[in-house]
Amino acid sequence: MMAVGLLRKLLSFGRKPRQVRPAGASVVQASATGLSRDLAANLRLVRTALGESMDVIIREFTLGPTPAALVYIDGLLDKPTVQENVLRAIMVDTHLIDAAGASARSLIPVVKERVLSVGDVQEVRDIEALIGGVLDAHAAILFNQNDTGLIVNLPGFKVRSVEEPKTEPVVRGPREGFVESLRINLSLLRRKVKSSDLRLQHHRVGRVTRTDVCVAYIEGLANPEVVNEVRRRLGRIDIDGILESGYIEQLIEDAPRSLFPTVGNTEKPDRLAAQLLEGRVGIITDGTPTTLTVPYFFIETLQSSEDYYMRHIPSSFFRILRTFALFLTLFLPALYVATSSFNPEMLPTALLVTMAASREGIPLPAVGEILVLGVFYEVLRESGLRLPRPVGEAVSIAGAIVIGQAAVQAGLVSTPAIIVTALAAIASFVVPSQADAWILLRLFLVSLSAVAGFFGLFTGLTLILAHLVSLRSFGVPYLAPLAPLRTEGLKDTFIRAPWWAMDRRPPFLARRDNLWRSGPSTAPSPPGEKASEPGDRPEGGSG
Repeated sequence: MMAVGLLRKLLSFGRKPRQVRPAGASVVQASATGLSRDLAANLRLVRTALGESMDVIIREFTLGPTPAALVYIDGLLDKPTVQENVLRAIMVDTHLIDAAGASARSLIPVVKERVLSVGDVQEVRDIEALIGGVLDAHAAILFNQNDTGLIVNLPGFKVRSVEEPKTEPVVRGPREGFVESLRINLSLLRRKVKSSDLRLQHHRVGRVTRTDVCVAYIEGLANPEVVNEVRRRLGRIDIDGILESGYIEQLIEDAPRSLFPTVGNTEKPDRLAAQLLEGRVGIITDGTPTTLTVPYFFIETLQSSEDYYMRHIPSSFFRILRTFALFLTLFLPALYVATSSFNPEMLPTALLVTMAASREGIPLPAVGEILVLGVFYEVLRESGLRLPRPVGEAVSIAGAIVIGQAAVQAGLVSTPAIIVTALAAIASFVVPSQADAWILLRLFLVSLSAVAGFFGLFTGLTLILAHLVSLRSFGVPYLAPLAPLRTEGLKDTFIRAPWWAMDRRPPFLARRDNLWRSGPSTAPSPPGEKASEPGDRPEGGSG
């Protein structure tokens, strides 16, 4: 115990107590937060809060006898839009102001209701709200002898155009993807879900960045407990900044020390809409095209948005193919090591002779070959990702072909080891959402196979399955509907049933009183055959 105490003292030596600014602290440090009736005093507060920044524009003018000022940030707002919709409107329509008596108190309703041709104009009475509006890419108008200001919502800076996301290409289906603007992303989602039950709730996360975050769900479909849990986890985030949705993902996930993600992500509005229709909750973050979805399940690794746009038979075939690729990338290197080192009798005689001949003179054991080639492949992949795309592709291809061929000719590695490593690497890209986890799991299984052969391989598989069963995603089992087994959910797992057969939402996601998603007469029938009549469906939400 004395040794432990001494170690703790040594580790904490020289550390200063962490001073964290409380969550939700104001960006303005002023003794008085209310707006003054003196315009000059209010402008001093604005300059103090924004630190005399070069991009802060303060345009002073007069409305009749009353001094006023326009405050906005250059770059966050379009200058021609500000001049046309605010300055020109106020300075040209002075007859409306003169007709109202031109008193300081009457300026606010006149300018708001009769002068400004802008849809969103809000009144503010404290400096914090005014500064927050300016930082949110709005324009602020202040008047002398008036303790009320106006926040004008105008079109902001230019953003990237809507295009197909490079991370989720499809052959059939919508080719539009989310962008970095939260408002555009919400409009893309609204185009997919034209329902009054769609709820978009605003949150602000990050003490310094004050990042806008939207929680999206469909009222009546999403489980209220999951929605409340999302709000709670977002509310407890206490960090200085959120620059990408990956920050939020790591701060709200259920198992931060697990290799498997428990929060899903997508860049496609149609995929997010489909998940909301199943009862999930979406988290849309300003400044990034990647949106988060919860709960997230392991079976989604094998699913693609394109599966639901093609007929169910080829869709099921491709899902089976992805399942085979998953087992190939995870177990093929470990099987090679186990059979080469411990159980060569498991191989056919012809294959065993060929492998023995190819390994003649190789200085490394089988496990050494796989580990060296695996690390070498990851180095090539990382260099290809970080370099400019034309250069990265050339480096990856040239490195794989030239160095691999030279290593075989020099007798450093065997040909079967290169084939095994290449097949496992290619198969990992069939299920890219968890490709990073497969890398470490491959090394883990290869190490166990090198120590105990097939016994080590199956021990590692058992440990992985036990870990997957123990995971939860916002209270829902990670392996659902496989564990615990839900037969109704099996229609959309390793195979995909036709749409007319998937007439109910997953019972572990949506509310149990609203599981039906299609009517009983949805199944197609040839001409002349009588389709099922409404009323054949059993009463009750859960069926």
